Amino acid sequence: MDDIVKKAMAKWPQVPDCYGWLGFDDRGDWYMRDDAVQAQGDFAHAKGSKLAHTKLIEFIERNYACDPFGRWYFQNGPQRVFVELQSVPFVWRVLDSGILTGPQGDILELLECLVDENGRLYALTAKGLGLIHSMDTWHAAQALEDKLWQAPKEVSSSKLVIDHGFVLSPVKGEKKPAK
Repeated sequence: MDDIVKKAMAKWPQVPDCYGWLGFDDRGDWYMRDDAVQAQGDFAHAKGSKLAHTKLIEFIERNYACDPFGRWYFQNGPQRVFVELQSVPFVWRVLDSGILTGPQGDILELLECLVDENGRLYALTAKGLGLIHSMDTWHAAQALEDKLWQAPKEVSSSKLVIDHGFVLSPVKGEKKPAK
């Protein structure tokens, strides 16, 4: 977490949390969801405006975390902005060498590979569960074929949330312990 964010949290500890205003999709893109977009429906049906400002996206990703209840949020200064997830909290990239990387280009250790009933490939790392970016499925398939990755375990997409303890759409006041 950025030092400026930590200082703001200490200076203003009572800022209310924010819900519904930020979304994260299956391509690793961030979306701003104003009142009008939220009135159109949940994140799956009304994404909002895709963020394109590189520095803002980097700031969000550096200050992205999970609370003890499995709710992912962006710590925006003193305010927690809870994130609407399309399916999982991360989207991982795969280099042509089969190396798995995070949003900031950090190298990740693959703990387990998963595939759902729709053929979507996921990677479990110490940071959490992420979907393999759709543009990198060829590199992932090559890593599997070359036995750089273990064969994927079959999973039900509907059980990922329960099995990996994250919340797709955090609701104000709702706090259930994550798995």
